[in-house]
Amino acid sequence: MVHLWVEGVWELIMGAILSFLLIKLTGVDREVIEKWLYVIVGFTFLSGILGTGHHYYWIGTPRYWLLIGGVFSALEPLAFLAMAIYAIAMARRGGRTHPNRISLQWTIGCAVMSFVGAGFLGFAHTIPQVNKYTHGTLVTAMHGHMAFWGAYAMLVLAIISYTLPFLTGRKRHDATSASFAFWTSNVGMIAMTLAFAVAGVTQVVLERRVGMDFVTVQTEIEMHFWGLLLAAGLFILGIGAFVWNFIRHGWPVAELGASGEGLDARPAAGATGAATGAATAS
Repeated sequence: MVHLWVEGVWELIMGAILSFLLIKLTGVDREVIEKWLYVIVGFTFLSGILGTGHHYYWIGTPRYWLLIGGVFSALEPLAFLAMAIYAIAMARRGGRTHPNRISLQWTIGCAVMSFVGAGFLGFAHTIPQVNKYTHGTLVTAMHGHMAFWGAYAMLVLAIISYTLPFLTGRKRHDATSASFAFWTSNVGMIAMTLAFAVAGVTQVVLERRVGMDFVTVQTEIEMHFWGLLLAAGLFILGIGAFVWNFIRHGWPVAELGASGEGLDARPAAGATGAATGAATAS
Protein backbone atom coordinates (compact mmCIF):
# COMPACT_ATOMS: atom_id res chain seq x y z
CA MET A 1 0.00 0.00 0.00
CA VAL A 2 2.85 2.40 0.78
CA HIS A 3 4.43 1.94 -2.63
CA LEU A 4 1.09 2.16 -4.41
CA TRP A 5 0.67 5.58 -2.81
CA VAL A 6 4.27 6.62 -3.48
CA GLU A 7 4.49 5.42 -7.08
CA GLY A 8 0.93 6.10 -8.17
CA VAL A 9 0.06 9.27 -6.24
CA TRP A 10 2.97 10.99 -4.53
CA GLU A 11 5.03 11.41 -7.71
CA LEU A 12 2.15 13.49 -9.13
CA ILE A 13 1.95 15.65 -6.00
CA MET A 14 5.72 15.99 -5.98
CA GLY A 15 5.79 17.05 -9.62
CA ALA A 16 3.10 19.68 -8.98
CA ILE A 17 4.88 21.18 -5.95
CA LEU A 18 8.21 21.19 -7.80
CA SER A 19 6.53 23.00 -10.68
CA PHE A 20 5.10 25.64 -8.33
CA LEU A 21 8.49 26.24 -6.72
CA LEU A 22 10.31 26.41 -10.05
CA ILE A 23 7.79 28.90 -11.43
CA LYS A 24 8.25 31.12 -8.37
CA LEU A 25 12.02 30.74 -8.03
CA THR A 26 13.21 30.74 -11.65
CA GLY A 27 10.68 32.97 -13.39
CA VAL A 28 10.33 30.50 -16.27
CA ASP A 29 6.95 30.65 -18.01
CA ARG A 30 4.26 28.43 -16.59
CA GLU A 31 3.50 26.97 -20.03
CA VAL A 32 7.07 25.71 -20.39
CA ILE A 33 7.10 24.04 -16.98
CA GLU A 34 3.65 22.51 -17.51
CA LYS A 35 4.89 20.75 -20.66
CA TRP A 36 7.58 19.05 -18.59
CA LEU A 37 5.00 18.20 -15.96
CA TYR A 38 2.83 16.42 -18.53
CA VAL A 39 5.80 14.26 -19.54
CA ILE A 40 6.49 13.35 -15.91
CA VAL A 41 2.83 12.51 -15.26
CA GLY A 42 2.85 10.32 -18.35
CA PHE A 43 5.90 8.38 -17.18
CA THR A 44 4.36 8.01 -13.73
CA PHE A 45 1.09 6.55 -15.00
CA LEU A 46 2.96 4.33 -17.46
CA SER A 47 5.20 2.73 -14.87
CA GLY A 48 4.02 3.55 -11.35
CA ILE A 49 0.93 1.41 -10.83
CA LEU A 50 2.05 -1.82 -12.48
CA GLY A 51 5.54 -1.17 -11.15
CA THR A 52 4.24 -2.07 -7.70
CA GLY A 53 4.28 -5.64 -8.99
CA HIS A 54 7.78 -5.97 -7.53
CA HIS A 55 6.02 -6.50 -4.20
CA TYR A 56 4.38 -9.64 -5.57
CA TYR A 57 7.58 -11.52 -6.38
CA TRP A 58 7.83 -13.78 -3.35
CA ILE A 59 4.35 -13.93 -1.80
CA GLY A 60 2.95 -16.87 -3.74
CA THR A 61 1.43 -14.97 -6.68
CA PRO A 62 1.60 -16.28 -10.29
CA ARG A 63 4.99 -16.12 -11.98
CA TYR A 64 3.85 -13.54 -14.53
CA TRP A 65 4.25 -10.91 -11.82
CA LEU A 66 8.01 -11.43 -12.07
CA LEU A 67 7.85 -10.16 -15.65
CA ILE A 68 5.30 -7.39 -15.04
CA GLY A 69 6.96 -6.14 -11.87
CA GLY A 70 10.44 -6.34 -13.36
CA VAL A 71 9.65 -4.52 -16.60
CA PHE A 72 7.52 -1.71 -15.18
CA SER A 73 9.74 -1.25 -12.13
CA ALA A 74 12.66 -0.77 -14.51
CA LEU A 75 10.69 2.05 -16.17
CA GLU A 76 9.95 3.89 -12.94
CA PRO A 77 13.31 5.72 -12.73
CA LEU A 78 12.39 7.53 -15.96
CA ALA A 79 9.86 9.72 -14.13
CA PHE A 80 12.44 10.67 -11.48
CA LEU A 81 15.10 11.22 -14.14
CA ALA A 82 12.71 13.54 -15.98
CA MET A 83 12.10 15.47 -12.75
CA ALA A 84 15.84 15.91 -12.16
CA ILE A 85 16.53 17.02 -15.74
CA TYR A 86 13.60 19.40 -15.80
CA ALA A 87 14.45 20.99 -12.44
CA ILE A 88 18.07 21.59 -13.43
CA ALA A 89 17.08 22.84 -16.89
CA MET A 90 14.52 25.28 -15.48
CA ALA A 91 17.00 26.59 -12.90
CA ARG A 92 19.62 27.20 -15.59
CA ARG A 93 17.08 28.76 -17.92
CA GLY A 94 15.83 31.12 -15.24
CA GLY A 95 19.34 32.20 -14.32
CA ARG A 96 18.97 31.40 -10.59
CA THR A 97 18.66 35.10 -9.74
CA HIS A 98 15.94 34.73 -7.09
CA PRO A 99 17.15 36.09 -3.73
CA ASN A 100 15.90 33.00 -1.86
CA ARG A 101 18.68 30.77 -3.15
CA ILE A 102 18.43 28.29 -0.29
CA SER A 103 14.89 27.37 -1.32
CA LEU A 104 16.11 26.83 -4.89
CA GLN A 105 18.89 24.61 -3.56
CA TRP A 106 16.38 22.46 -1.67
CA THR A 107 14.18 22.30 -4.78
CA ILE A 108 16.97 21.20 -7.14
CA GLY A 109 18.37 18.91 -4.44
CA CYS A 110 14.96 17.28 -4.04
CA ALA A 111 14.79 16.45 -7.75
CA VAL A 112 18.35 15.08 -7.88
CA MET A 113 18.30 13.12 -4.62
CA SER A 114 14.90 11.59 -5.35
CA PHE A 115 16.25 10.31 -8.66
CA VAL A 116 19.30 8.83 -6.95
CA GLY A 117 17.38 7.34 -4.01
CA ALA A 118 14.00 6.39 -5.43
CA GLY A 119 15.02 5.99 -9.06
CA PHE A 120 18.57 4.68 -9.38
CA LEU A 121 18.92 2.83 -6.07
CA GLY A 122 15.38 1.46 -6.41
CA PHE A 123 16.18 0.13 -9.86
CA ALA A 124 19.42 -1.38 -8.53
CA HIS A 125 17.56 -4.09 -6.64
CA THR A 126 14.09 -4.26 -8.20
CA ILE A 127 14.88 -6.74 -11.01
CA PRO A 128 13.70 -10.23 -9.87
CA GLN A 129 17.08 -11.84 -10.50
CA VAL A 130 18.69 -9.32 -8.11
CA ASN A 131 15.80 -8.91 -5.67
CA LYS A 132 15.92 -12.66 -5.06
CA TYR A 133 19.08 -12.03 -3.03
CA THR A 134 18.62 -8.49 -1.73
CA HIS A 135 15.00 -8.74 -0.54
CA GLY A 136 14.77 -8.09 3.21
CA THR A 137 18.38 -6.99 3.60
CA LEU A 138 20.04 -3.66 4.37
CA VAL A 139 20.10 -2.98 0.62
CA THR A 140 16.41 -2.12 1.03
CA ALA A 141 17.31 0.30 3.84
CA MET A 142 19.89 1.91 1.54
CA HIS A 143 17.19 2.60 -1.05
CA GLY A 144 14.52 3.57 1.46
CA HIS A 145 16.50 6.18 3.37
CA MET A 146 17.70 8.10 0.33
CA ALA A 147 14.33 7.79 -1.43
CA PHE A 148 12.33 9.17 1.50
CA TRP A 149 14.82 11.95 2.07
CA GLY A 150 14.91 13.05 -1.56
CA ALA A 151 11.32 12.53 -2.66
CA TYR A 152 9.52 13.68 0.46
CA ALA A 153 11.60 15.35 3.18
CA MET A 154 13.62 17.65 0.92
CA LEU A 155 10.45 18.79 -0.84
CA VAL A 156 8.89 19.70 2.50
CA LEU A 157 12.03 21.63 3.52
CA ALA A 158 12.03 23.40 0.14
CA ILE A 159 8.46 24.68 0.51
CA ILE A 160 9.15 25.69 4.13
CA SER A 161 12.25 27.63 3.05
CA TYR A 162 10.25 29.38 0.34
CA THR A 163 7.27 30.37 2.48
CA LEU A 164 8.99 31.41 5.72
CA PRO A 165 10.04 34.89 4.54
CA PHE A 166 6.45 35.58 3.45
CA LEU A 167 4.85 34.16 6.58
CA THR A 168 7.12 35.88 9.08
CA GLY A 169 8.14 39.06 7.28
CA ARG A 170 11.79 38.29 8.03
CA LYS A 171 14.17 37.54 5.18
CA ARG A 172 16.64 35.22 6.87
CA HIS A 173 16.88 32.68 4.08
CA ASP A 174 20.43 33.78 3.25
CA ALA A 175 21.75 33.02 6.75
CA THR A 176 24.86 30.89 7.10
CA SER A 177 22.91 28.39 9.19
CA ALA A 178 20.52 27.78 6.26
CA SER A 179 23.34 26.80 3.89
CA PHE A 180 25.02 24.81 6.65
CA ALA A 181 21.77 22.87 7.21
CA PHE A 182 21.42 22.06 3.51
CA TRP A 183 24.94 20.78 2.91
CA THR A 184 25.46 19.05 6.25
CA SER A 185 22.18 17.13 6.15
CA ASN A 186 22.75 16.03 2.56
CA VAL A 187 26.34 14.95 3.15
CA GLY A 188 25.15 13.05 6.23
CA MET A 189 22.39 11.31 4.27
CA ILE A 190 24.77 10.35 1.46
CA ALA A 191 27.18 8.92 4.02
CA MET A 192 24.35 6.98 5.68
CA THR A 193 23.32 5.58 2.31
CA LEU A 194 26.88 4.48 1.56
CA ALA A 195 27.13 2.80 4.97
CA PHE A 196 23.86 0.93 4.34
CA ALA A 197 25.09 0.00 0.86
CA VAL A 198 28.36 -1.52 2.05
CA ALA A 199 26.67 -3.32 4.95
CA GLY A 200 23.84 -4.51 2.70
CA VAL A 201 26.04 -5.90 -0.05
CA THR A 202 28.21 -7.63 2.56
CA GLN A 203 25.08 -9.10 4.14
CA VAL A 204 23.84 -10.38 0.78
CA VAL A 205 27.15 -12.11 0.02
CA LEU A 206 27.63 -13.67 3.44
CA GLU A 207 24.01 -14.56 4.19
CA ARG A 208 22.47 -15.34 0.80
CA ARG A 209 25.51 -16.64 -1.11
CA VAL A 210 27.90 -18.08 1.46
CA GLY A 211 25.08 -19.34 3.69
CA MET A 212 26.11 -17.90 7.04
CA ASP A 213 23.36 -17.51 9.62
CA PHE A 214 21.74 -14.14 10.30
CA VAL A 215 23.22 -13.48 13.76
CA THR A 216 26.77 -14.29 12.64
CA VAL A 217 26.43 -11.98 9.65
CA GLN A 218 25.21 -9.15 11.88
CA THR A 219 28.38 -9.52 13.93
CA GLU A 220 30.50 -9.41 10.77
CA ILE A 221 28.95 -6.17 9.51
CA GLU A 222 28.83 -4.50 12.93
CA MET A 223 31.68 -2.13 12.06
CA HIS A 224 29.59 -0.54 9.32
CA PHE A 225 26.97 0.47 11.86
CA TRP A 226 29.54 2.64 13.62
CA GLY A 227 30.04 4.48 10.35
CA LEU A 228 26.27 4.69 10.05
CA LEU A 229 26.03 6.31 13.50
CA LEU A 230 28.67 8.90 12.61
CA ALA A 231 26.85 9.73 9.39
CA ALA A 232 23.54 9.93 11.25
CA GLY A 233 25.12 12.33 13.73
CA LEU A 234 26.19 14.60 10.87
CA PHE A 235 22.69 14.39 9.41
CA ILE A 236 21.08 15.29 12.74
CA LEU A 237 23.44 18.25 13.05
CA GLY A 238 22.21 19.54 9.70
CA ILE A 239 18.55 19.08 10.62
CA GLY A 240 19.22 20.81 13.94
CA ALA A 241 20.61 23.80 12.03
CA PHE A 242 17.47 23.90 9.88
CA VAL A 243 15.24 23.82 12.97
CA TRP A 244 17.34 26.58 14.54
CA ASN A 245 16.99 28.72 11.42
CA PHE A 246 13.26 28.00 11.43
CA ILE A 247 12.95 29.17 15.03
CA ARG A 248 14.99 32.31 14.30
CA HIS A 249 12.31 33.45 11.86
CA GLY A 250 9.99 33.78 14.84
CA TRP A 251 6.24 34.27 14.88
CA PRO A 252 4.45 35.64 11.80
CA VAL A 253 4.52 39.44 11.83
CA ALA A 254 3.58 40.29 8.25
CA GLU A 255 0.65 40.41 5.89
CA LEU A 256 0.89 39.53 2.21
CA GLY A 257 0.44 42.33 -0.27
CA ALA A 258 -1.20 41.97 -3.66
CA SER A 259 2.15 41.02 -5.19
CA GLY A 260 2.70 38.30 -2.61
CA GLU A 261 5.48 40.22 -0.88
CA GLY A 262 5.54 40.37 2.89
CA LEU A 263 4.40 43.68 4.33
CA ASP A 264 5.44 44.52 7.86
CA ALA A 265 2.24 44.67 9.91
CA ARG A 266 3.88 46.52 12.79
CA PRO A 267 4.55 50.27 12.29
CA ALA A 268 7.94 51.58 13.26
CA ALA A 269 8.32 53.31 16.60
CA GLY A 270 9.08 56.69 14.96
CA ALA A 271 6.08 56.42 12.69
CA THR A 272 3.86 55.61 15.65
CA GLY A 273 5.11 58.66 17.55
CA ALA A 274 4.62 60.93 14.55
CA ALA A 275 1.12 59.65 13.99
CA THR A 276 0.26 60.19 17.66
CA GLY A 277 1.64 63.72 17.57
CA ALA A 278 -0.31 64.57 14.43
CA ALA A 279 -3.52 63.26 15.95
CA THR A 280 -2.95 65.36 19.11
CA ALA A 281 -2.22 68.50 17.12
CA SER A 282 -5.38 68.12 15.12
